[in-house]
Amino acid sequence: MDELLWLEEVTGDRALDWVRARNEETVTTLTKDERFAQLQREIRQVWDADDRIPFVVRRGEYLYNFWQDADHPRGLWRRTTLESYRQAQPDWEVVLDVDELAAAEGENWVWRGATARRPDYDRCLIELSRGGADATVVREFDLRELRFVPDGFTLPEAKHQVSWIDRDRIYVGTDFGPGSLTASGYPRQVREWRRGTPVSEAQLVFEGEEDDVAVGGWHDATPGFERDWIHRSIDFFNSEKLLRTENGLRRIDVPNDSRLSVHREWMLVRPRSEWLGHPPGSLLAIRFDDFLAGKRDFTVVYRPDEHSSLQYHVWTRDYLLLETLTDVKSRLYLAEPGTWKRNELPGAPAIGSAEIITPPPENPNKNF
Repeated sequence: MDELLWLEEVTGDRALDWVRARNEETVTTLTKDERFAQLQREIRQVWDADDRIPFVVRRGEYLYNFWQDADHPRGLWRRTTLESYRQAQPDWEVVLDVDELAAAEGENWVWRGATARRPDYDRCLIELSRGGADATVVREFDLRELRFVPDGFTLPEAKHQVSWIDRDRIYVGTDFGPGSLTASGYPRQVREWRRGTPVSEAQLVFEGEEDDVAVGGWHDATPGFERDWIHRSIDFFNSEKLLRTENGLRRIDVPNDSRLSVHREWMLVRPRSEWLGHPPGSLLAIRFDDFLAGKRDFTVVYRPDEHSSLQYHVWTRDYLLLETLTDVKSRLYLAEPGTWKRNELPGAPAIGSAEIITPPPENPNKNF
């Protein structure tokens, strides 16, 4: 019998006590080193520096940024316009001051992000954790009036998965009671929750297996290409995607170890193992409706070789952007859907890596 089997109970008291003891040993060892205090000061100076470049995410007409410094250790969620962001000193509007909220409510709130409703971006679901725990609380927030919505969508502390369907419906995965979580402690069920009803009455859409990692649902609100999806994470390397239709759920028939994405009329597959004669690491494209109709005549958008590999790919509204690594050098390409002809983009560092930050699909073809 495995004498350490009790460590598999990841939320059990004995396992957590063991983790706390090991953490205490590690912290004690590290803080005894004479270099620790100096490194801590230097890292804090960098973290609190005012001249850091604010990372932004575009949501509608605004660019959103979460900012922490010495005066705001819990952070400010703020926003500005693209025109203002281009200035040396952008004019930021505070959306939510987490320090003020924590003080007002007597809670040790830690920001865990916000999911905005497309395409209007007038509401969002904010997640906050107590002390940085995996479990969060969820609250609906009005991005026009800059306040929490009275009687809006709210969830108590748990490991949640939430996303918008429309103004009055969301997908929710949470602790609904026995059998509703995976062995990893994450949602096992996807339910559709309507505004004004108890979450306990949310309609069951999909249920995964107990030994899955997690499941989740989301709605693609791209105008003209609205679709609803279920993602089942089987383990770290394997997953399934299912399309929700009027006739039920339809599994997308690709290998579980591949990466699958659908954008507008196109479907992209990046297999981790050989598939349909294509090597691992390839990027394959096909019209999504054709794939659903049974066709498998993929176009090769990218094929790796002994010197290069695909790092990632992202969509703008009308184009596909690729970053490849060739002999440890980043190269950026722009591909046009349909022809899939690639043109190299200037600006990548000669040695190093680059990252492209794209806006939501309904925005123009602008990137950071």
